[in-house]
Amino acid sequence: MPKPMKTISQAKSHGGVQGVYSHLSTSCSCDMTFAVFVPLQARETPCPVVWYLSGLTCTHQNVMDKGEYRRMAAELGLIVVCPDTSPRGADIPDDKDNWQFGCGAGFYLDATQVPYAKNYRMYSYVVEELPALIAANFPADMSRQAITGHSMGGHGALTIALKNPQRFRSCSAFAPIVQPSTAGWSKPAFEKYLGMDEASWRSYDATSLIEDGHRFQEVLVDQGTSDGFLNDGLRPWLLEAACTKAGIPLKLRMQDGYDHSYFFISTFMDDHLRWHAERLSSHG
Repeated sequence: MPKPMKTISQAKSHGGVQGVYSHLSTSCSCDMTFAVFVPLQARETPCPVVWYLSGLTCTHQNVMDKGEYRRMAAELGLIVVCPDTSPRGADIPDDKDNWQFGCGAGFYLDATQVPYAKNYRMYSYVVEELPALIAANFPADMSRQAITGHSMGGHGALTIALKNPQRFRSCSAFAPIVQPSTAGWSKPAFEKYLGMDEASWRSYDATSLIEDGHRFQEVLVDQGTSDGFLNDGLRPWLLEAACTKAGIPLKLRMQDGYDHSYFFISTFMDDHLRWHAERLSSHG
């Protein structure tokens, strides 16, 4: 059974409720905070769920404050769940001078290396523990789920969807890290979390998962052409090549002049929510 959750705040927005909650996570062995928007429609019938996974340095709050998702989610009748990006607390192993590792940089994987293996289990948290908590406490139709995310969270969305294609009706990403096993800002984190055996990294790398036979029905990716991380960290053409070879329909939209910020994300948030709503609209 999921541990009890605490309500930190609730505010009415677009007829629905934007809430922030916390609970003691068994996956991460610490208190975890997450945000949930519940639209007005959920008073009458359970609503489908869109998971939004945030990027490096973020918490649940960044997209809640700057993502501009509530108006469209309210219109479409979507519950939006925004988890944190890592375990947090005074006892959590961290590298405070490194924004690409530790707190704020969980990479949505289950760490295997000491001292990180006890707490950095964000894959299990997002895939198993938090969904159980959402199902138990919110008017959510868990038979209709979608997943999206930004940057590190885009990496998380892609890998989680590829490994759980029966759970998610749709997957999208904003400027995802498509091959973290070779990108400069993620490879050192993989080494610390997962060890030096690069074979173990493949299950947390979207292009490797596709090469290894994992499939998803279709994917939407938006990427800004003026993103400072485009050529070294994100490299969407690697995902494009993997999807083409595997026959996975990929809608890759290179958005002229946009950067890596929430100005970019909020611009195309409506498009992504509509994409998911279309694929979540049918029951069964």
